[in-house]
Amino acid sequence: MPHLTPPEVPRVRGGQVIASRLYDVAYAIDLTRAERIWAERQPRVGARRARLVSTPSKAVDFGVPPVDLPLEPITLKLPGGDVEASASARLYDFGVVVLTLRVAAADLDWAAFVARVNAVAAAVDAKSAERPWPGLLDPLRATLAPAMDRPSAQTIEEDYLIGVVQGFDPPLAAAEVIERLDLIPLLTGEMRALSDAARAEVLRNRFGYYTDDLTVLTWDRAFLLEPRGETDVLDVLEVANAQLLEMRYYDELLDDELPRMYDLVEAARRTASLLSARRFAHLARRLYTLVAEATELAERVDNALQVTEDVYLARIYAAALNLFRVPEVNAAVNRKLALIRDTYTALYDEALSGRSELLEVLIVLLIIAEIALAIWRP
Repeated sequence: MPHLTPPEVPRVRGGQVIASRLYDVAYAIDLTRAERIWAERQPRVGARRARLVSTPSKAVDFGVPPVDLPLEPITLKLPGGDVEASASARLYDFGVVVLTLRVAAADLDWAAFVARVNAVAAAVDAKSAERPWPGLLDPLRATLAPAMDRPSAQTIEEDYLIGVVQGFDPPLAAAEVIERLDLIPLLTGEMRALSDAARAEVLRNRFGYYTDDLTVLTWDRAFLLEPRGETDVLDVLEVANAQLLEMRYYDELLDDELPRMYDLVEAARRTASLLSARRFAHLARRLYTLVAEATELAERVDNALQVTEDVYLARIYAAALNLFRVPEVNAAVNRKLALIRDTYTALYDEALSGRSELLEVLIVLLIIAEIALAIWRP
């Protein structure tokens, strides 16, 4: 009976680790002005408008194409030694900046590739003393400040980590990757074995179009097997994260605004009746402005990516939005906006009622004055 050798352990022939950090930096960014500023300050590298690489524009396209800015490479300190990471920034017109670091990870066995992913995750983590993000963001904000409309005082951020494999040696189909490789440590950062139910949940959101490509999504990480080097899936995941960030921003803004609104309404109602109408009208205008801005921004964020005919990318996009809980956060924002709209309507009605009462008082005073003049007229 011939001796059966175990299957050869696959090696990652080509790949990279992509770490992204998303920041809400302003109400809006004038992308055209940002391009001009960058061209003046960085004439050698320039800027370009992003677009999806392999998908026809009529199927999937950016609503307003973001601007890509190449940055200087940085050095990350990893347990196995320092590595160079290429850096870039992407600007969205609704006020989001995405910083991205890419670390090469080629000619590694699977365990070493997973270790590289987790090492990069630790190096860029928010708790890391040497995390690179502030050093990239602060100069960028200072340079592009003239292009930012109402820069944010407090920065809200999101992060995402993606392990990308361009090919294995020997080659593996997508189904073989699921069967032969343990994706759990890469997707969760957990080194301990998970239960069968937990493993199934982690691997639940996986997609493939051809037999040799694979996308597996989790809340804050993803694995991509992409032999053709296309970046459309990466762009779709980035837009979904940007939408989550903006919805979180307005959710927190409205959380802060609602108690302030109640206090202002109460203060206006305690004001003397002759002045309350004016205070109600002023407060109503303020709330109307807030609702209009939130509604406008929500529409711009919703239109950031237009998916029509590409079913595969549409499935990934919808799964990412659901996984990131964007619909739930969006629903919470809409509920708070509805409450503010109702308050605005009530304040507007009270302002009209106050003005009507004031007019009635003035009319009565005029009638009394006419009667007094008629009685005391010589």
